[in-house]
Amino acid sequence: MAECWEVDYVKNILCYGDSLTWGYNAEALSRHPFEVRWPNVLQAEIGNAVHVIEDGLNGRTTAFDDQLVAEDRNGARTLPTSLATHSPLDLVIIMLGANDMKPWIHGRAYVAANGMARLINIVRGHAYFFNAPVPKIIIVSPPAVSRTDNVEFSEYFEGANVSSTNLAKAYAQYAQQLGVGFFDAGTVATTTPVDGVHLDAENTRAIGKALVPLVKQTLGI
Repeated sequence: MAECWEVDYVKNILCYGDSLTWGYNAEALSRHPFEVRWPNVLQAEIGNAVHVIEDGLNGRTTAFDDQLVAEDRNGARTLPTSLATHSPLDLVIIMLGANDMKPWIHGRAYVAANGMARLINIVRGHAYFFNAPVPKIIIVSPPAVSRTDNVEFSEYFEGANVSSTNLAKAYAQYAQQLGVGFFDAGTVATTTPVDGVHLDAENTRAIGKALVPLVKQTLGI
């Protein structure tokens, strides 16, 4: 059965993330249209050579529990189900860490980086159906949390405008150590001042477009 994965087929990419991947629209308190969200921009830019799967959940962390919500937002616990659901996969792109910056989660960039390392090990250690090969991995550090006049979000993310600025450095170090791809989304996008956390349409599009060269290089397409 393993030989079936050696034939030429469309490359499957799983984009695993939080509300930045889900497409939370802070201005309208809704969800960005399908074609605006960064995974679908990535799909449109590369075309039919890939099939991009968006798996974003509002509030998802790298590897930590949040007891204030109904859904399981611990990314380490839910990732194996996503890997099995969408297998076979050629590439997993993980953009998480913003919610780790909430002070009641832990609020530390290097702790989030350890959570991301846990996710990398889960991808590499998963028992894929029919001996499908282990997918390649790109980790993405989200844009830093910014200051906002939104009282609720400024309380939820107290101190995150400082701590989140260290995410890119921490993720880059782990990416080099563990041999995975890395992209700093903060080089092309900034969070909206509406709530200091989420992305407007222009900035979520920018991430999708900026990832294209790295994805093509990683997949050899």
